[in-house]
Amino acid sequence: MDRRDGIPELTSKDGLSVLGRVPLVAETPEELLDDATTPISRFFVRNNGLLPELPADPESWSLIVDGEVERPLRLSVAELKRRFPVRTFRMVLECGGNGRSFFTPAAEGNPWTNGGVGCAEWTGVPLRDVLDAAGLKPSAVYTAHYGADPDKDGRRDRPSLSRGMRIAKALEEHTLLAFAMNGEPLPFLHGGPLRLVVPGWPGSLSQKWLTRIWIRDREHDGPGMTGLSYRLPVHPIPPGAGVEGVPLRILESMPVRSIVTHPADGARYAPGTRRIAVRGAAWAGDDSVARVALSLDRGATWTEAALEPLRNRYDWARWSAILAVPGDGDYEIWARATDSAGRSQPLVPENWNPNGYGCNAVHRVAVTVGPEA
Repeated sequence: MDRRDGIPELTSKDGLSVLGRVPLVAETPEELLDDATTPISRFFVRNNGLLPELPADPESWSLIVDGEVERPLRLSVAELKRRFPVRTFRMVLECGGNGRSFFTPAAEGNPWTNGGVGCAEWTGVPLRDVLDAAGLKPSAVYTAHYGADPDKDGRRDRPSLSRGMRIAKALEEHTLLAFAMNGEPLPFLHGGPLRLVVPGWPGSLSQKWLTRIWIRDREHDGPGMTGLSYRLPVHPIPPGAGVEGVPLRILESMPVRSIVTHPADGARYAPGTRRIAVRGAAWAGDDSVARVALSLDRGATWTEAALEPLRNRYDWARWSAILAVPGDGDYEIWARATDSAGRSQPLVPENWNPNGYGCNAVHRVAVTVGPEA
């Protein structure tokens, strides 16, 4: 296999759009996210470096936990399974730059639309159980994550990405050391044999090919944690403005977002159609989805969607509704979610930032009722 880009690994993927080759980045069209559990074949790909070497024995892959702990650990995947309770949760994983392409002027980074997201069943052991075994010192403040992938130039003397999180997030029961996805051994392209899954926060925290978690007594400063990396202005700035001297905050909980997964953009309905079935998904970082509303008249009126029960926290909320169509013609379906704190998606992109993080504008899908021209 070509270790430069991993494109051969995409042969099992179903209709993904490649946004970058070195490193490999591919997103999923919204209409392919119509399953409650996103199939592996339709799950987006975000790499930050080149692919590491595939281990001969995935069960022997080892993780080091060290730093501000009483008992540093080295654990193989087999030992993780044997020593700690195994849990399975269906949870959203979303790239921090999802929606970036909707910003004007253009922001730096891969031009994600809405497809840098998926909701899979992740199986592993809670990180908090491992940290309990290691014994966190009172000085423990932050995690630092390291993977086996070399940087995009092939150098192994520095990590391709090394992000971290506050200890409180690391101790949530849903933060997993995952070794399976949708009931199968974790695929290599998705970080197998072992990765972190940090739900609700940017996917960059969910380190692939995980080899080390360093517990630190201060905020981590690895690649992806300094400068403008995964940071937003504390207060909105004019689009295109510089950020010198502007207070910044680390992007943690992702903003509320909804997508229409049916119908697909550009769908055509037969003349005389007066009811359109619409469905989709919504999620809200650390918060929950309170409601999803749909409009067929550019926001003049809204129809409440029905929300399905969640399997567990951090699952996405599947929703559905029937929209009344007043007559033949061209329409846009707007889907707008509101979270449990009362925050709704903006109708147009807001909070422009140089690296294009957290854009969660309302998803719009064009449909036509009537004969082909």
